[in-house]
Amino acid sequence: MAKAYVFYNPIAGNGQSENMLEALNSYIKDEAVFCDMTKNEVYEKDILSMEKDDYIIICGGDGTLNRFANKISAIKFDNDVLYFPCGSGNDFAREFGKNRFDEPFSIKKYLSGLPTVTVNGESSLFINGMGYGIDGYCCEEGDKIRATSDKPVNYTAIAIKGLLFHYKPANARVTVDGVTTEFKKVWIAPTMHGKYYGGGMMPTPAQDRCSEDGKLSVMVFHGSSKLKTLMIFPSLFKGEHIKEEKYVTVLTGHEITVEYDSPKPAQIDGETVLNVSSYTARSSRTAEIQNKAEEAAVEN
Repeated sequence: MAKAYVFYNPIAGNGQSENMLEALNSYIKDEAVFCDMTKNEVYEKDILSMEKDDYIIICGGDGTLNRFANKISAIKFDNDVLYFPCGSGNDFAREFGKNRFDEPFSIKKYLSGLPTVTVNGESSLFINGMGYGIDGYCCEEGDKIRATSDKPVNYTAIAIKGLLFHYKPANARVTVDGVTTEFKKVWIAPTMHGKYYGGGMMPTPAQDRCSEDGKLSVMVFHGSSKLKTLMIFPSLFKGEHIKEEKYVTVLTGHEITVEYDSPKPAQIDGETVLNVSSYTARSSRTAEIQNKAEEAAVEN
């Protein structure tokens, strides 16, 4: 009899893991093995002990997916991987028309060929997007609220207050495949692999994680006043902000570096990174080219 290995994050969905697992139980027909994915030992130990017909169900949100993708990147296994969306944002699931607590669906093919991002000297894979600016600020403030309260975090309210009072934009240099463009008063500059991030925002609505060229997209929101920014910001949820060509620039490429002239918080699939001066995102194709070049150099 097949087993379902349920990888869950106890702190996903604002810490409501018991509710998540209870909702998941209605979908599981096989014996379930529950694995706390915040413990490093569960990865190789449990994954490599699976039988042929066993499968994995990831239970959580975008941050949980990110953690799993990075942990299993060097582990080879043939078993299927399903996803049960039950986080607070669920942007990956939204891209496939899925909602919170919908029936688990297969995602294994989307866990390969992921892009990497290098921040503060550390590199990791990302699932949806790398945010930088007011979006990172919102994640930072959300973390502070979550540390002192069990109430849901209102990121929209945080963004509005940040735009009006607390967040100061920076000047930026954005380099895409070797071509550099400078921007003044940059509010956000996320690089996207998927279509959604931040609980339903579409910074680069044409971005396709399954595209043949494998390119990433960076959206630079720049040059606008606080009031104008506040007026445009809600249109991010429909992808209509790109009509504001004076203030919004979208660039695509395989290697994207964003440098701010003052450190700002960032976020990778919703997980906060503080004091970031720059980041570099690379498509999986860039990594393949670099690996081949390194192998050729070693052979010669």
